[in-house]
Amino acid sequence: MQKAQFGMIGLGTMGRNLVLNMADHGIAVCGYDRNVDQQKRLLEEGKDKLVQAAATMQAFVESLETPRRIMMLVPAGKIVDAVIDEIKPFLQAGDILIDGGNSHYTDTNARVAKLQDTGIHFTGMGVSGGEDGARLGPSMMPGGNAAAYAELKNILEKIAAQTDEGPCVTFVGNGSAGHYTKMVHNGIEYAIMQLISEVYAILKNAAGCDNDELHKIFTDWNNGALQSFLVEITAKIFLQPDDLDASKRLVDVILDRAAQKGTGLWTSVSALELHVPAAAIDEAVAARDLSGYKKERSIINDFTPATKTVNTTDKKQLIQFAHDALYFGMAVSYIQGLHLLQKASDTYKYEINMAEVVRIWKGGCIIRSVMLNDIRKAFVNDALLQNLLLDKTFYALLEQKRDALVNVLKTGMDNKIGMPVLSSSLNYFDMFSTGRSASNLIQAQRDFFGAHTYERIDKEGSFHTNWN
Repeated sequence: MQKAQFGMIGLGTMGRNLVLNMADHGIAVCGYDRNVDQQKRLLEEGKDKLVQAAATMQAFVESLETPRRIMMLVPAGKIVDAVIDEIKPFLQAGDILIDGGNSHYTDTNARVAKLQDTGIHFTGMGVSGGEDGARLGPSMMPGGNAAAYAELKNILEKIAAQTDEGPCVTFVGNGSAGHYTKMVHNGIEYAIMQLISEVYAILKNAAGCDNDELHKIFTDWNNGALQSFLVEITAKIFLQPDDLDASKRLVDVILDRAAQKGTGLWTSVSALELHVPAAAIDEAVAARDLSGYKKERSIINDFTPATKTVNTTDKKQLIQFAHDALYFGMAVSYIQGLHLLQKASDTYKYEINMAEVVRIWKGGCIIRSVMLNDIRKAFVNDALLQNLLLDKTFYALLEQKRDALVNVLKTGMDNKIGMPVLSSSLNYFDMFSTGRSASNLIQAQRDFFGAHTYERIDKEGSFHTNWN
């Protein structure tokens, strides 16, 4: 059998689907997994395609043409290091090893350094799109070095999602830039998902919309300015019947306790370390944490007698307000995430092209949306743009929708509906739009109790006052 052009370690759903995707594009692939059943399943699904499976790691490596292009899709953490240690003796300088899982960017830095003296290229690559994306075309965010990407480019561009601006893959930047970018992508994803759930709570509990109405509302929204993957699947969710009781909708019997795997938290931690305000992501992570206290929430819920829904806004008007509030919140989520990515690029010398990152998020990935067209224009117009609010055109889009968000927040507060990400989005916008804030008082307090000094608006330098 001919030498394979690409190798895949880890033949779970994501790995197997990517292999089949490559084979569909005429790329010969060899897969390896310690689980023999996974090997058999790949061969069955890849029957009559350019697909083969190896029984051992050595046989797997020997089946590949050089320079070898090998991707690992295994659980992040120690397993990645174990695979590297196992395969390393069979590789040579110039070979490329790709980590396609959700590894923490600091782990990627360590692995790049570990392999540097061997001449083996290590590429941390974020992959977004889920199972369907892997099979039909994901968004991919490879980092590492440009020389390795040049060897991968033709293959990755063939299997990536395609948009009007090209394949949804590009060399993101140096070192761990690929995994950092995917981490930020996931942080934005957390925020948008929480935003949609907050708007859902308003529409259901304040506007009184049933599941059929919610399906229509989100379907209509997905045909306009809110067109996005997450809005699209939300519309479909409301129609899904319960397999155990067809008279019910599945969404109504799912326990209100949201799980997480940690990438949102990683994003929040990094934002705090780099002093970039990313409250939408912070609040989304906290909301998932709070949802986990189901028992406590149920007890406290019984403390308060049931109250009648308070809604002084016309239903049709409230739905429009909710639309504009969701747009506002989604925009702020992108703003904060991209601000963090730009700051990380400057700090860690990633040299990320922000316009290109936005371009490859336009298709295949979970946070793809039509809004990214306007965001990309802003970065194309100003490649050094640090924060999207500095773009007057983009700022104006949010300013137009501010009143709608305020009305939604008022309705939510009247009805005791928690809206942490919508609330923080308004606070972020208003504080960033304030030329002189109240933080001067904080500096006065710091100097009062700790002699931390302060700056003045009328003179250069640092000052201290004996307040007593």
